[in-house]
Amino acid sequence: MAGVIGHSLKFINDSKKAGYQFEISIFMAETQAREYFIQGITEEGKKFRPSDWAERLCGVLSSFVPSGRGPNARLKYSYYVRPMVMGDVKCVVVDEELKQIEPMAFDFVMNFARDNGLLITQACSLPDANINSGDE
Repeated sequence: MAGVIGHSLKFINDSKKAGYQFEISIFMAETQAREYFIQGITEEGKKFRPSDWAERLCGVLSSFVPSGRGPNARLKYSYYVRPMVMGDVKCVVVDEELKQIEPMAFDFVMNFARDNGLLITQACSLPDANINSGDE
C-alpha cells in the first residue's frame, strides 16, 4: 500500500457476510504491507472456535523465556507470530519475515488459516491503545 506519509484514515470492515465491524487505523506510508492478519472469522461469517485458537496457534511457535526456570518459567510468543484482539475479534499477526527465516513455519500457519476458512488480510500494524496484544 503506498500513500502520503502522515496521512491517516479509518478502515471499517463492514462485511455483510461476517456481520462484524471494527476499525483499524492505517498510517499511509511509502512501504508495502509486511504482516498478515488472520482473523478469527470464517468465510461464512461465523466466529472461529475454540475461543483460544489464536493462543494455541501462536503457542506452537513460542518458546519459554531462557531465564525462567521452574515455577518462574513462562511462555513467550514469537515476534513473528503473535495473538492480538481487534474489537472483539481474535487475530493472529504473522510477520512476512517468517517466510524468509523459516518457510515451513510460515506455511504451517498460513495453511492452518486456509484449511479452516479464516479471513486473511495483508497489512502492517501500528501501536494503538484500542488494539490489545495477547502477550501482556
